[in-house]
Amino acid sequence: MPKENQELVLVIDFGGQYNQLIARRVRDSGVYCEIVSYKKNIAEIKAMNPKGIIFTGGPNSAYLEDSPKIAEEIYSWGVPILGICYGSQLISHQLGGVVCKAPEREYGKTLVDLDTTSPMFETLPKQNICWMSHNDYIKEAAPGFKIVASTPNCPVAAAEDAERKLYIVQFHPEVLHTENGIKILSNFVYNVCGCAGTWKMDSFVEETVKALKAKIGDGKVLCALSGGVDSSVCAAMLAKAIGKQLTCVFVDHGLLRKNEREEVCGVFGEGGQFDINFICVDAADRFLGKLAGVCAPEGKRKIIGEEFIRVFEEEGKKIGKVDYLAQGTIYPDVVESGLGGESATIKSHHNVGGLPDFVDFKEIVEPLRDLFKDEVRQAGRELGLPEYLVARQPFPGPGLAIRIIGDVTPEKVAIVQDADAIYREEVDKLPAAERPSQYFAALTNMRSVGVMGDERTYDYAIALRAVTTTDFMTAEVTMLPPETIKTAANRIVNEVKHINRVLFDYTTKPPATIEFE
Repeated sequence: MPKENQELVLVIDFGGQYNQLIARRVRDSGVYCEIVSYKKNIAEIKAMNPKGIIFTGGPNSAYLEDSPKIAEEIYSWGVPILGICYGSQLISHQLGGVVCKAPEREYGKTLVDLDTTSPMFETLPKQNICWMSHNDYIKEAAPGFKIVASTPNCPVAAAEDAERKLYIVQFHPEVLHTENGIKILSNFVYNVCGCAGTWKMDSFVEETVKALKAKIGDGKVLCALSGGVDSSVCAAMLAKAIGKQLTCVFVDHGLLRKNEREEVCGVFGEGGQFDINFICVDAADRFLGKLAGVCAPEGKRKIIGEEFIRVFEEEGKKIGKVDYLAQGTIYPDVVESGLGGESATIKSHHNVGGLPDFVDFKEIVEPLRDLFKDEVRQAGRELGLPEYLVARQPFPGPGLAIRIIGDVTPEKVAIVQDADAIYREEVDKLPAAERPSQYFAALTNMRSVGVMGDERTYDYAIALRAVTTTDFMTAEVTMLPPETIKTAANRIVNEVKHINRVLFDYTTKPPATIEFE
């Protein structure tokens, strides 16, 4: 939630796939932004006192009886509203415009004519490439609206009612495919909403540390430290707030990347940069025993998630009374778990919203709950964490268990650890600007015949993955230099036992996921 006197732009989610992206773009403009469902009580929305409101896109038709709606009183508040795609159609429909099936659907990049006298399009060229994605269209703008953008197939590509501060765009300014899209959203935030742009990471860290001190008082906190970016920043923030009242439990479940245990212990353990209580639990045998014979990714996730909770419960009892459990939950976790907007539950390992009844903690503390991944990294830098940890690639909570297709064994873990380390070492030799957003090795469940020396082999194939993304909701394959892939493949086959074939995954997200689960 925004701090007292902090500007807020609210994104109301009608089931749009880009809801998080809209919020990120607003925050990138220096204004705090949250996502709520259209089902949220209208009085509660008003009480949040937003400086501006953005309606997202969505898969429905605004003119159908059972489509998502919002109370029309929102248009009389005097709060600026921007409707995007479905949001634009809903505003038009509710205020007397005509919305219907488009005679010709528009998908992809489209040249749009703009009226640059509109505060939304100030300083933009008169023609702009925009990303369209719609079956329906606004045939006639609602009374009081002036059309400020159009295409040959879309007569109302954008319109405004300046008196009521209502603005609509049929295209998606939040996606990178729309030229000057970030500027369009910035124009709404500043030209229309009148925001000052005071959302800064240094002030967020300072205010959150103060809030944690006030909330926790003299209580004890147990922090679930995985060693990833999110949990590490969470631990560093709590360390700054409460020092020795914090106990960090780092569980080595035997599914970490190579040398990861040593790196985490070096930062948070004895002799590290934080004056906290730090416990490293060697639970590799325990986790691998529970995973024996389990092949389904969701089954692995549930086993690992439950076992983590049991370990933390045991460690909490050892150190005595614990008042709070700290988690590195971040905002995409909240939204993906179905709590922030209209997104379906995507993953089961976030533990967002609470823990099972057998865990005896008074409350969960989630200081990063309102941040996106890039903001978490910024917070980590403000807290003085080393760059190699802050810039660490995303790593799934269940670790290498979901980068091993099929059952998990100690032998397979060692194989993927070694192959992954070699691959990342070779990619890291590229200039920083040429490196993908995420790159790793995954062990397939495929075995094939090979020849090594004078002997025939029957061993595993390893798959290499490299993607470029800004939001991790979509991802393009990174075309690494052939020499990098070739060198990594040769080294893996020569240096890693039981690998005789190396594959490269060219699949984008969607249809694939980034991880191999």
